[in-house]
Amino acid sequence: MNITDSLLLSRTGKVLKNRTVLAAMTNKQSHDDGILSEDEKKWLIRRAMGEFAITTTAATNVTEHGRGWVGEMGVWGDHQIPELTNLARELKKTGTVSLAQLFHGGMRAPQSINGIQPISASINTEPGMDGVYTRSLDNTEVIEMIQSFTDAAIRCQKAGFDGVELHGAHSYLICQFLGIVTNRRQDEWGGDLQGRSKFLREIITSIRKATGPEFLIAVRISPIIEKIGIYLQDSLTLANILSKMEIDMIHISCWDVFQEVDGEKDSKSLTRRFREVIPSNIPLISTGAVWNAKDAQYVLEEGADLVGVARVGIAHPDWPMHIGDISYSPQRPPFSEQHLLNVDLSPVFVDYMRGWKDFVIGGK
Repeated sequence: MNITDSLLLSRTGKVLKNRTVLAAMTNKQSHDDGILSEDEKKWLIRRAMGEFAITTTAATNVTEHGRGWVGEMGVWGDHQIPELTNLARELKKTGTVSLAQLFHGGMRAPQSINGIQPISASINTEPGMDGVYTRSLDNTEVIEMIQSFTDAAIRCQKAGFDGVELHGAHSYLICQFLGIVTNRRQDEWGGDLQGRSKFLREIITSIRKATGPEFLIAVRISPIIEKIGIYLQDSLTLANILSKMEIDMIHISCWDVFQEVDGEKDSKSLTRRFREVIPSNIPLISTGAVWNAKDAQYVLEEGADLVGVARVGIAHPDWPMHIGDISYSPQRPPFSEQHLLNVDLSPVFVDYMRGWKDFVIGGK
């Protein structure tokens, strides 16, 4: 298998032109009302023109009051459809497959941004979220939230996106339902893994029913987040459960695809462990610390079908055009402000990247 090989998505028959994925990345470039800005569209279209097989938007919120940060694009209202349509149309011209990443911040939706008390699977707090405890969603609100995800997917379909990626990783709301620390419910939405995953599974079922068979559904999960009670064995079991549903891809957010599991030098990689429980007809995306061609080839050899990247895609929008050369090793951080502006980051995005240690040098 080579990263330049095409990939058939067996459920729909859709063909990806290579094995590269631009993962969702926060960039804070859109408007307060959730409408996509020209800057955010420009940033994504530039990467799609760089030959990424899949281009994923930043996490986009399914309700007005679930925002995790300022400048976040939204899919909670019909007023956002026109610019979503403009983006989807331009992405389609490049031959990329477009996914909008759907999420809700849950306990990571600060009251200072949303004006209301955060919500979660259970009563929780998290440092940095204004010191405000969440309240637990009641049963009716859980069902309403599933509908919010579904309505958001319908808007994405109307706008012309090929599909959505459900953000079940990184400690946001879906992930909070999955974690044994953040989900201490005693009803049908909690308890064992079947209960804790019901929220995610019902979202998948609802979106599939509402959008029909051709619309793509990817699911992104975190293999391990101990602070909220996400552990590897449950994540492996969850991946196997999800693979039996009408989805098209499972995306594992590893942070570092090279990390040792369980601290054992001879232990299998996270990519390998998930490949062993996910059937071959469900493509596996693995993301985390991939930079050069050798990194990408390693991920494929470990069993992934697709290689997701984030930071290297920020600085090198044409990464897929060069990655077929095994000697390709693009420049690493830090990058000058001018370099990032030249590859279509806005000044707002560049300023956000200053918060990433040693990524930007120079400027203010």
